[in-house]
Amino acid sequence: MGSTSDLAVMRKAADFLESMEVPFELKALSAHRTPAAVESFAREAHDRGIEVIIAGAGMAAALPGVIAALTTVPVIGVPINATLDGVDALYSIIQMPPGIPVATVGINGALNAAVLAVRILALADKGLQSRYDAYCSTLSQKVIKADAELAAITDYKFKTN
Repeated sequence: MGSTSDLAVMRKAADFLESMEVPFELKALSAHRTPAAVESFAREAHDRGIEVIIAGAGMAAALPGVIAALTTVPVIGVPINATLDGVDALYSIIQMPPGIPVATVGINGALNAAVLAVRILALADKGLQSRYDAYCSTLSQKVIKADAELAAITDYKFKTN
């Protein structure tokens, strides 16, 4: 993440990766304030066994693109709402030049970034695929339960279900 102030958003990715038993790192690296550290991280990522990078940043949001320019490891960008409702960060991440792709999720979408990373990793890991499939089955159950709870609400005179 660009700074520790992004942790409130990026924690959702960390929590999901933890629940899926996927090893991960949490780092604060700034494309503008610590460019040498970003370069070192990105250039060494593949050799260190990193298979997917989730990079969250707000405002100018250069971090995901800079990392993508320095590694062949897939990068998923998380635009963080730091200013301008996060639209500035979103545009910074999605407007990459040809040959430097960054997969991008919605503003503050760290959970979806982790879900996408798990989908990528699960292609080569049957155990992870099984854990992810179990997670997916809980999604429909949550909606079914929520619908039943809505049906049980009797506070409205004109509610028909």
